[in-house]
Amino acid sequence: MTTSAKIGVFLSEDKIQSRVKELAAMINRDYAGQEVVLVCVLNGSFIFCADLVRHINVPVQIEMVSLSSYEGTESTGQVSFRLDVKQSLVGKNVILVEDIVDTGLTISFLLKHFKLKNVKSLKLCSLLLKRARLKIEVPVDYLGFDIEDKFVIGYGLDYDGRYRELPYIGVYGE
Repeated sequence: MTTSAKIGVFLSEDKIQSRVKELAAMINRDYAGQEVVLVCVLNGSFIFCADLVRHINVPVQIEMVSLSSYEGTESTGQVSFRLDVKQSLVGKNVILVEDIVDTGLTISFLLKHFKLKNVKSLKLCSLLLKRARLKIEVPVDYLGFDIEDKFVIGYGLDYDGRYRELPYIGVYGE
C-alpha cells in the first residue's frame, strides 16, 4: 500500500455523528433508570464507542476486549482472544460495541462468550453491517448503517493499522 492511496468519502463525519446520537438516544430509552456496561471491541470501535458514550445519559461503565480475525483486508475465519473484560458481568446489562459486522464470525464468538458470563441482558451495537458478507447471522440491536460490500476505512476502521484517524468513513481505493 502506498501513502498516495485514493480514498473516497462513503459516510461523512456529519452523517456519522448524527447517527451516533440517534443510537445513544435508543440506548437511553431502552435502559432508562438502569446501568449499562459498554464492551468496546478494540481496536476498530474505540472512536465509535467514545463518541457513543458521550451521548449516553444512563449510568455507564466501559470495558474493552480485543480479538483478531483479519489479516490485511481478508477475514481468516479464525477468532483469537487478546484481551477480555476485567470485571464480573454477572447480572449486568451489557452492550457490545463493534465497528463493523462483516462475516459475523467475531461477533458470534463474542456473543456466545458473554452469554456464558450470566449477564442480565446482552445486546449488540454496531456502526456498520455488511449483509453481503455474513457467514453467520447475528442480531444487531443498534445499527448505524447497513452498507454494501466495500472495504471501508476511517473513524476507527483501518487498513493494516492505518487510516483510523479519519473523521469520516471512506472506501479504500475509490
